[in-house]
Formats: sequence, C-alpha cells, structure tokens
Amino acid sequence: MPHENLTGLPESMRRNLPHHAREIHRAAYFSAEEQYGEESRAHPVAWSDFEDEYEKNANGDRMEK
Repeated sequence: MPHENLTGLPESMRRNLPHHAREIHRAAYFSAEEQYGEESRAHPVAWSDFEDEYEKNANGDRMEK
C-alpha cells in the first residue's frame, strides 16, 4: 500500500515538502482511498487537500497559507 508511512511517500515529496505537508497528504490519501476504493482517485484528492493548506512562495518552496 502506498504511503503506509511518511517514508513511503515519493522521494520528491519527502525532499520538497515540509513534514506537516507530508502528514496532510498522507492522511488525505488514506481517507480518499477508503472513501473511493481506488488508488487512482485517492492521489488527486489528496493533492487537492494539500493545496488547500499550502502554496508555493516566490522561491518555489511550499509554505502554509
């Protein structure tokens, strides 16, 4: 199962997202996967939840809104 823990996230997410952002994404992913029963739908839902909380700053870093 993808994202079983924070180290199971893709390398790009582990490297570029703050710890709290990774936690949000992981929780949203599991919630969406449980609700929809499809991994393919869980990814976009989880990313959408993450983007509700974070945005890129002028340097391209993800920051809380």
